[in-house]
Amino acid sequence: MSVKYTIGKIAEVTGGQLVGVSFDVVSRLVFDSRMVFEPEGVLFFALKGGHNDGHRYVSGLFERGVRNFVVDITFRISDELREAAFIVVPDTLKALQQLATLHRARFHIPVVAITGSNGKTIVKEWLAQVLDGVEKVTRSPRSYNSQIGVPLSVWQLNAASTIGIFEAGISVPGEMPRLEEIIHPTIGIITNIGTAHQENFLSIEQKLHEKLKLFARAEVVFCSFDQRMIYDAVSTLYPDKTILTWGRNSGASLQLLSVNRDYSTQLKLVWGEETFVVDLPFTDAISVENVMPVVLFLLYRGFAFSDIAARVSQLQPVAMRMEQKEGINGSLIINDSYNSDFTSLEVALDFLNQQGLKKGGGRTLILSDMFQTGLDDSVLYPRVADLVQAKGIDRFIGVGNEISRFASYFRSGDTFYTSTEALIQALPGFSMRNEAILIKGSRAFAFERVSALLEQKQHATVMEINLNALVNNLNVFRERLKPGTKVLAMVKAFGYGSGSFEIASALQHQKVDYLGVAYADEGMELRQAGITVPIMVMNPEEKSFGQMLQYNLEPEIYSFKLLEAFNKAVMDYGADSVNIHIKVDTGMYRLGFFDDDADEIVKCLRKMTHLRVRSLFTHLAGTDEEVHDDFTRHQLALFERFCQQLEKGIGYKFMRHALNSAGIERFAAQQYEMVRLGIGLYGISATKDVRLSNVATLKTYISQIKTVRPEATIGYGRAGKVPTGGKIAVIPIGYADGLNRHLSNRMGEVLIGKHLVPIVGNVCMDMCMLDVSGLDVSEGDEVIVFGDNHPFTVMASKLNTIPYEILTGISRRVKRVYFRE
Repeated sequence: MSVKYTIGKIAEVTGGQLVGVSFDVVSRLVFDSRMVFEPEGVLFFALKGGHNDGHRYVSGLFERGVRNFVVDITFRISDELREAAFIVVPDTLKALQQLATLHRARFHIPVVAITGSNGKTIVKEWLAQVLDGVEKVTRSPRSYNSQIGVPLSVWQLNAASTIGIFEAGISVPGEMPRLEEIIHPTIGIITNIGTAHQENFLSIEQKLHEKLKLFARAEVVFCSFDQRMIYDAVSTLYPDKTILTWGRNSGASLQLLSVNRDYSTQLKLVWGEETFVVDLPFTDAISVENVMPVVLFLLYRGFAFSDIAARVSQLQPVAMRMEQKEGINGSLIINDSYNSDFTSLEVALDFLNQQGLKKGGGRTLILSDMFQTGLDDSVLYPRVADLVQAKGIDRFIGVGNEISRFASYFRSGDTFYTSTEALIQALPGFSMRNEAILIKGSRAFAFERVSALLEQKQHATVMEINLNALVNNLNVFRERLKPGTKVLAMVKAFGYGSGSFEIASALQHQKVDYLGVAYADEGMELRQAGITVPIMVMNPEEKSFGQMLQYNLEPEIYSFKLLEAFNKAVMDYGADSVNIHIKVDTGMYRLGFFDDDADEIVKCLRKMTHLRVRSLFTHLAGTDEEVHDDFTRHQLALFERFCQQLEKGIGYKFMRHALNSAGIERFAAQQYEMVRLGIGLYGISATKDVRLSNVATLKTYISQIKTVRPEATIGYGRAGKVPTGGKIAVIPIGYADGLNRHLSNRMGEVLIGKHLVPIVGNVCMDMCMLDVSGLDVSEGDEVIVFGDNHPFTVMASKLNTIPYEILTGISRRVKRVYFRE
């Protein structure tokens, strides 16, 4: 059912020069080489951005059978690639957008464009849910709302599509007209306007007007009547368009009269002169805000009140992230029930393969019927079968009537069940050990029950690691670097408490140049888990030299004794050439040669022909504080002098690096050839850079709530009191989990909902108590020990320590849950 284009037609549309001959027709656009599972029909766009350049992957894709490429005019087409077709254009991203614009013009169907600061994805997904069964919806996968994501989303429109729903987001002025041209919406929805992504706009008003450019050719615009800035801007900018509004204030097209909450939320609404009621199966205020444009859209499309109420009552929560948990028998569970479209399946399978390297065992996919894909089942499930085979999935389990009907397209050993209940009954018969298991199911299949059965039962206190935030922080620091400056990312100390392999894997995926570990066994574990990036060992021990040579780990050399010992180990091992990293002590008085050792080091290295200096580095003692700037400059001067002496003495160049995270921010001129990025990856900034995101969230829940009499004492040593009486909540986290005992007796606070509540009494080994007097809290409520709205820097400040200690102090018995949006 997909629309196909010839290479010649695409060259004509993009204004590119066609080099080579191809008889292929294109059905699939790709900009990420990892997304190519079968070469037929693929057109690869070599996009440039940040520190990545898609042209680097052309040769590799050619070897894998891809024969169609869009490249820019700087790319040299070698003789080895002469059997492929190349469309040469000035700007490959613009060419992608031009092709998507042409594709959109072929469809004369309603197209909804959603923008706003928050809620875009939820509204899009809920619209798709309420339209299920009456429309063939084609929508943005996940939050594909960028200059790249939008054209790839619109490309999914096909002959079966009866409506398109696409997100559009911008980060700088001037971007939205390009997205408007691609989407060409007939209906526009703006959810809200706030401070998210504000850094590149002069004001919220400017950002609002930029976003509203998305609706230039729309016939109708939906917006909030209560957010007067939005309504006034829409009315002023588009006086001739139909404007439909929602809100609590009278005058809104859809007015919210009242909200009654119990186990669900009952909304009393007015449309025209008529009043009706819907039950929303969520109790939070954000869900009420997000459902209003959904109800308004259904009214606009002519749905009856009773039908709207029935559809809203069946709304399912939208999980915005892919979670990773430890499973039974050493397995790894990847739970991704957010999207059941084909593109998100491809992304999830790539993640499965990536994480499967850690276990070294099999890879299992449990997949339900896929709804709201915009594809006919006769097209969808054969494509899924091809994808499963191409990705090398070891075991496939299909669940649902529809996918079971197409079992013949899958491999003979694949298994199928018509319901989740049938799968649950069969699960004990499967042997799942040391493997990676991807669970991907539409919400109706309630696959959380499957996940619960396969998940290893552990301590309920967890630390969530947001891999998207980690990548964001990496890119924020990369933006400060000069072209060509390499990044050594530190993953020592169990990845600063966040998990070594998972962090290393994400960083390898982002193409950092080096990883840094403290000891050789950390590097060995990463190698065994499939990490191939060069690894530097900061604290090498003589007894580990054999291990380091076996696993291609590169040592920091900080003394003559260590240099002699490692050279002997290399000679005994029989290696031809091994990289080493020389550390010079310029005033830290930790490990390292002194600056007057340079001549002696040169004499040694001239004799040690099997060793090659890969880098020379030093450690700066106070880059995060201005008071130490003169000393930092003194250290850098000593370092540069040492570099010159060593380079002159050994006769070849090597990388130099001195800057840590704070140094990258405050001493940009001394980036040299490489920088070392550590705590900055987790959102800590010496300059308070607001673009950085929190990565780690430590959370638990309320185990029990107790009423406390005025005269009662709480905890060990009877140290805690609620003087006038009240309530305490007991939570299952203590000093054995890494909650410092000095946070006892109201020194520390945690977050419950929007309320900071104090720890009362002494922190116990496995639990502690909170004063929740006067608050409406319940057993089972979530408790944030630190996170986005209560950062771990607050805890560090209260303890008069540094953020490093807080993160690395979280016990390994606290389960780490990794997720990405």
